[in-house]
Amino acid sequence: MREILGKRRRLLRGDGKPELIGAALTFATQWRWPVLPGVTTPPQGRARCGCPDPECTVPGAHPFDPGLLAATTDERMVRWWWANRPTAPIILATGGTAPCAVSLPALPAAHALSALDRAGMRLGPVVASPARWSILVKPYSMEQLGELLYAKDFVPGSLRFHGEGGYLALPPSETGQGPITWQRAPLPGSASPWVPDVEAVVDAVVWALTRTGVSAPEL
Repeated sequence: MREILGKRRRLLRGDGKPELIGAALTFATQWRWPVLPGVTTPPQGRARCGCPDPECTVPGAHPFDPGLLAATTDERMVRWWWANRPTAPIILATGGTAPCAVSLPALPAAHALSALDRAGMRLGPVVASPARWSILVKPYSMEQLGELLYAKDFVPGSLRFHGEGGYLALPPSETGQGPITWQRAPLPGSASPWVPDVEAVVDAVVWALTRTGVSAPEL
């Protein structure tokens, strides 16, 4: 039992290079987050995507075959996918029973999280790629998001919202843009990780970016 728990902690922290299937099973069967395999980048050019689009802007970090609607929490399906595609990135179908996310460029995100830490703001898991960090939040509707943004005097144009019908690559995936890691890892355990409301995160991020004077460029 100690060995199993130790492997799970390494998985959640992102230490080493655990098998993708183990992470996918944790997300799907323990946390009930629907997942599916992303596009595997070709070995001869990792900056390229394995999908038919030669100008793909998120190489390896999106679903293609199967499509997003195939995302599932079914253990047998997850095992079958990664047994056949062991290096495929793990793609989360955001919304519904799964978390949504708010993302922004990595440098402004780092400054924003530091400011939020100093202010005592509680955040849940944060997913990091070399270019962007994504703060996981509770599921929200498009109407809820629209009202939230309409009420703001200013919202950085670089903020992206991964809501119902969206997707996000999860650790420990490797994509054409680089590795996907936990900037803030979930606590080990069988329960689904706690995540904050989208209102609190957007309010806090806009406040932090304004307070630190760090611009979030249009990326």
